[in-house]
Amino acid sequence: MGDLTSAPVPPVTDSDHVRGDAQDPELVVMYADFSCPRCAVAAIRLRDEDATVVFRHFALKARHPRAVPLAHAAEAAALQGAFWPFHDSLFADQGRIDDPHLWDRCERLGLDVGRFETDRRSEAVAQRVARDLRDGMRAGVANTPALLRPSVD
Repeated sequence: MGDLTSAPVPPVTDSDHVRGDAQDPELVVMYADFSCPRCAVAAIRLRDEDATVVFRHFALKARHPRAVPLAHAAEAAALQGAFWPFHDSLFADQGRIDDPHLWDRCERLGLDVGRFETDRRSEAVAQRVARDLRDGMRAGVANTPALLRPSVD
């Protein structure tokens, strides 16, 4: 019987959401879900420690009905250059994650709400979120938050 091992964590690419220096040898890849309270604590601690972080989605609808829509919303905000502010606002207030609250966040961040709505329902955004989930599963992620080291090319 062969060894059962996970694939390596995919290396950091230009399409990743990186806070800090992508060349930092201490860089951490965080697979997370915006509806997960433990993920919020981890994200806040990493930000407060000025850690270099790559955020990747691990949104499972079976764990929380808003997980996938929130991941799509964050990607839509990213298309307007506001991934990290949107990320921080979601983790800072997980009690307000329904659509009207998302629209309020967009307005406070100066985003175009109409474009946000179109983008978060796009196939490109859905594929991005699904890719992160698939890569995380291949790398052995089973729960959130998962803090891993990326592969080095």
